Amino acid sequence: MIAAVQVLSAGAIEPGLIMAAEAFRRETGQDVKIAWATTPAIRQRVGAGGGADVLVVPPEVADDFARAGKVAADERAYLGRVGIGVVIRNDAPVPDVSSVEALRCAVLDADSVVFNCASSGLYIERLFARLGLLESIRGKTTRYANGPQMMEHVIRGRGSEIAFGAVVEILMFRDRGLKLAAPLPAEVQHYTGYAAVPMNAARNAAGARIFVRFLATPVAKALFVAHGIE
Repeated sequence: MIAAVQVLSAGAIEPGLIMAAEAFRRETGQDVKIAWATTPAIRQRVGAGGGADVLVVPPEVADDFARAGKVAADERAYLGRVGIGVVIRNDAPVPDVSSVEALRCAVLDADSVVFNCASSGLYIERLFARLGLLESIRGKTTRYANGPQMMEHVIRGRGSEIAFGAVVEILMFRDRGLKLAAPLPAEVQHYTGYAAVPMNAARNAAGARIFVRFLATPVAKALFVAHGIE
């Protein structure tokens, strides 16, 4: 029996990666098992000696792992990039975030502000600090470890609550009572790119390399684009 390719991935590209893994399975007959974690958690796990056959992380993180000898330096597939948006409940008032000043006012006026501790949330924290908002909203801010936990909170929320997360993750919850109010204004939009890299200590080294190469094919690229990954 052919061993499954074990993948450890950041969650922001979940729908595209799941579809790409299914296409790979149909084409090769080889199974792919995906575990999800935030980028900081992946850094911690790999730094402690853990990992998988393939990592899906931002390119700069892959570069750090390559310098540390954890992943192949010359073999990776760039999967695309994901922007950040504002997410609200379907029955909540839609905030105006069409400009940086409008965004600033929306955050100050909101009853509650929610974001995560993953890549998108770390950027939002820096953005709010840059806009002079962080201290003003600290008392009404809630943070979660990852995007799905944050989305579950917003689903159960009330009042004028706004949250910030990866656009792809927001769209995954559009049938559960949430909607994308708008992407961040272009002047402060932030994109996180993602790349797949085989680990040097992969147990299924051959399968890891084949899967990473498949993720660079037009077939896989089209699946990521179809699920909101630019």
